[in-house]
Amino acid sequence: MLHLWLSLLCGLCLGPVIFGSAEEGLEFPNFDGKDRVLDISERNYKKALRRFDLLCLFYHEPVPNNKGLQKRFQMTELVLELTAQVLENKDIGFGMVDAQRDFKVAQKLGLEEVGSLYVFKDDRIIEFDGELSADTLVEFLLDVLEDPVEMINNAMEIRAFERMEEDIRLIGYFKGEDLYFKAFKEASERFQPYIKFFATFDKSVAKHLSLKMNEVNFYEPFMEEPAILPGRPLTEMEIVEFVSHHRRATLRKLRAENMFETWEDDMDGIHIVAFAEEEDPDGYEFLEILKDVARDNTNNPELSIVWIDPDDFPLLTTYWEKTFNLDLFRPQIGVVNVTDADSVWLDMSNDEDLPTAEELEDWIEDVLTGRVNTEDDDGGFGSDPEEEEEGYGTEDTSEESHDQDEESDD
Repeated sequence: MLHLWLSLLCGLCLGPVIFGSAEEGLEFPNFDGKDRVLDISERNYKKALRRFDLLCLFYHEPVPNNKGLQKRFQMTELVLELTAQVLENKDIGFGMVDAQRDFKVAQKLGLEEVGSLYVFKDDRIIEFDGELSADTLVEFLLDVLEDPVEMINNAMEIRAFERMEEDIRLIGYFKGEDLYFKAFKEASERFQPYIKFFATFDKSVAKHLSLKMNEVNFYEPFMEEPAILPGRPLTEMEIVEFVSHHRRATLRKLRAENMFETWEDDMDGIHIVAFAEEEDPDGYEFLEILKDVARDNTNNPELSIVWIDPDDFPLLTTYWEKTFNLDLFRPQIGVVNVTDADSVWLDMSNDEDLPTAEELEDWIEDVLTGRVNTEDDDGGFGSDPEEEEEGYGTEDTSEESHDQDEESDD
């Protein structure tokens, strides 16, 4: 399924399209035809690394003979060219590395996954695992340029920090830029820009956030209270190990900048997926129910729900509706097999009421214990007709439609 998503997205988003004339100051950039993306080879890769603050390299298969695949490759190259054009004054370089011709360069640079985009900053390599569109990539790279730790100094910045409920974020209280703050900052560099790190040297800010000196708090998305990292003061590796262990949230939002990383991080080959439009009244209500379920089950390491707001992915909405046989104008929750995209969805056809948090928890328990299984071909609960009559779920088993999608995508 990852292949299908990637194929669909590669050629879709180069940036907004302008219809008619645009007023000055509101004109979106169009590619000006100037080549800015380098052809990286053994002769120039060291110079490129020295020349730019950031170097963004796309590691690709040799250019294919197939015209359709050539067009897809050209669209990817155009995304990079437009991004390079927009960020021309930001000291960011762009290049392409051929997996066959420049294999030795790829080995020296640590490029491993063909079709991936790698960003070099100082002595770090950051893999971009998001939607390959110019606007998403520009936002991502600007975040990478920022300092990995943002300071919180006043009440307004506290309010902004507290409103970031969709993000994994950490905040530490330190005396100043001492060894303990340095360890925190070095840990933050391991996760930039996917996980946000904040710090304060201000006593009043620390008091408001209930932070003790050299203490670090970890905020899981949508949770009301943070977890306190054990131990004070903390080393870099202690922080890294804690974040690595806890970064899969109970409820996490699919985002354009890391959508493939999220999708690859499945639970034993499945995802519990919830579709809900936050701006829609029913979607908002359902999302609040999901948050209650996540908070009640935050200590369950077996549970992780991926929330997708269809408004964030308009180009994928009809694909999801066809693949999963759903109406995404209404909230939906189901379990998806990441290998073949087979899925089972909770029956929420009642126009009057959404399921309660208790009903959702019962259904999730059935998923986690295997009673709801995408491998069963006879209905939501497999072969037991009484279970099907309970209305917990229906299954999409359109193997033929999936095969057709793959063939058309190739």
